[in-house]
Amino acid sequence: MSEVVLKVTGLKVAYGGIQAVKGVDFEIRAGELVTLIGANGAGKTSTLRALTGLVPCQGRIEYRGQEVTGAPPYRLLQMGLAMVPEGRGIFTRMTVLENLQMGAFARNDANVIRADLERMFDTFPRLKERARQLAGTLSGGEQQMLALARALMSRPKLLLMDEPSMGLAPIMVEKIFEVVRDISAQRIPILLVEQNARLALEAAHRAYVMDSGLITLAGEARALLNDPKVREAYLGEAAA
Repeated sequence: MSEVVLKVTGLKVAYGGIQAVKGVDFEIRAGELVTLIGANGAGKTSTLRALTGLVPCQGRIEYRGQEVTGAPPYRLLQMGLAMVPEGRGIFTRMTVLENLQMGAFARNDANVIRADLERMFDTFPRLKERARQLAGTLSGGEQQMLALARALMSRPKLLLMDEPSMGLAPIMVEKIFEVVRDISAQRIPILLVEQNARLALEAAHRAYVMDSGLITLAGEARALLNDPKVREAYLGEAAA
């Protein structure tokens, strides 16, 4: 069985008196693409924010065999855990090239960084065309490409993605998921939070369904894709 890259036990996140995440357990193994699906307000983004040290949490988070509960984001990035945040989070007043360079700020292998920049430009030709353009002037789809490329510039050992297809035109959604599948094919483990449940389940190896701060279903992604409850609740199909 593959190595466990991330193991989460009893994770809780609260905002004041509101319990957003109510004690969830899940894991990601080496080479896996795991998706976390659920309705708005289910606690998915709060889960990712806890994993990356952006919000306080209770419970236990183990990354590559080491407890990292409460570790600061910069430390987690140094350890190889990177996130593509909801809303992209790019530096709008910096150029495309500068955003990509920021993705590699924790690295000190300049020659390899240059090679990785070229690889990003090969993967996302539009970013190469706009390398000297301010990131804030890009289209929504181009900004999402930039956010993903910036995360990849850190050479992640675990990639977290929060709603990468949100607000994008269908052709851009297809491109983003094509890249996600390519990353997964390189055996980089991914935790994907995504409202497009069908695409997420088609791409993933395993899946967790989150509802009201709890994980209510878990299993092989293909099995959940064919689960009548999942199809009715998240794929817009009426129960037979």
